[in-house]
Amino acid sequence: MSYTIEQIAAALGTQAVGDTGIEVDSLAEPTDAGPRHLALAMKPQFAESLKDGGARAAVLWEDADWQALGLEAAILAPRPRYAMSGLTAMLDKGQGWDDGIHPTAVIHGDARLEKGVTVGPFSVIAKGAEIGAGTVIGPHCSVGMDARIGQMSLLREGVKIGARVTTGDRFIAQPGAAIGGDGFSFVTAETSGVEKVRETLGDRGETAAQSWTRIHSLGGVEIGDDVEIGANTTVDCGTIRSTRIGRGSKIDNLVMIGHNVEIGEDCLLCGQVGIAGSVKVGNNVVLGGKTGVSDNIFIGDNVITGGGTIVLANIPAGRVMLGYPAMKMETTMEVFKGFRRLKRLFADVAELKKTVSNPSAKD
Repeated sequence: MSYTIEQIAAALGTQAVGDTGIEVDSLAEPTDAGPRHLALAMKPQFAESLKDGGARAAVLWEDADWQALGLEAAILAPRPRYAMSGLTAMLDKGQGWDDGIHPTAVIHGDARLEKGVTVGPFSVIAKGAEIGAGTVIGPHCSVGMDARIGQMSLLREGVKIGARVTTGDRFIAQPGAAIGGDGFSFVTAETSGVEKVRETLGDRGETAAQSWTRIHSLGGVEIGDDVEIGANTTVDCGTIRSTRIGRGSKIDNLVMIGHNVEIGEDCLLCGQVGIAGSVKVGNNVVLGGKTGVSDNIFIGDNVITGGGTIVLANIPAGRVMLGYPAMKMETTMEVFKGFRRLKRLFADVAELKKTVSNPSAKD
């Protein structure tokens, strides 16, 4: 589908200039753009590459001199990267799946599908499941017993939704996501070495080796509206109460969320974040890639962690954290600077030791 520059600007609420009747049907970076592309040249350093492509129109920053860049038309956006969200939504061609229920899909007679649901090849919908209107379930997906998927949702290829999982409207799960697996909960008949070490911070005492007994997960997973779960991410059911993810939160690929975790609204969890059981995360929290969070602690509202941070204790609201263990980012940066100075410090100390042990060496 193609759009005129005027149509795109109107949809985005931005300003169109030049020959706004030019039609485009896809997006491209400046050097790769041709006459039918809308080039994304959202910063001056990107716009320099327009001369190497063939774009007639581009998305530019608000006060850009579009004519000096050799363009016939432009969309001037006060926040160009935000404009990208609307642009990509308009020009997304989707996955190309056919509408309706594929003949190879297996749907239990007690499942309920609302109007306009699509179910792809070899997908399975279990007893008591409810699928909201307009939801698209891709190939090789499964939706468990008594699960509830909200309206206008999208399950990409191979998504697994377990029993008792509830999602809000406009839920998106990327390929391979697994929502509603059992929690990693095991116990020994007597006090284990792990429990002893936690009490003593290092001494396991005389604890004997024992076998582990499973604690079953009877809770579910509750997910709010407008949540997105990345590819191959896992979210475990709660043990008794449900694991919860708040409205508007976005979770990247390869994230692990343990049993009983509560994540607030509008959080951002980047790739390979791991959150152990019974953690409570506030609203508007951003956890950088590979952040690890120990069990049974809380992270306050508006916290940000840098990549690779390991959180071992509670974090008050508003903190910016980095490192292992997590400390205020400015403190960790000072520690890193200290590490870099260690070699020179050791050399200085060695020279001082020579001087002290042999005063004549100074002469």
